[in-house]
Amino acid sequence: MAGSSHGHTPAAWTGVIIAFIGFCVAGAFMVMAQPAGFWAGMAIVVLGGVVGWIMSKMGMGMPKDVHPVHRTTDRREPAGAES
Repeated sequence: MAGSSHGHTPAAWTGVIIAFIGFCVAGAFMVMAQPAGFWAGMAIVVLGGVVGWIMSKMGMGMPKDVHPVHRTTDRREPAGAES
């Protein structure tokens, strides 16, 4: 996916940053043995996905028609290279 610019949009960055913050919150509260805080962090993780999806639908994501076409490589020997 490195060559396809996958995820290089404001929607993707925002969603991932919010989800990462939620992951950190959930991890901290898990270590502190506070279940309510853990579940609040998990809710923030889900919120990150929802925000990213909404931003994508608002036009801040990569349009479907812009995705590059992935080619397959032909592994046959070139003509005249028979041994």
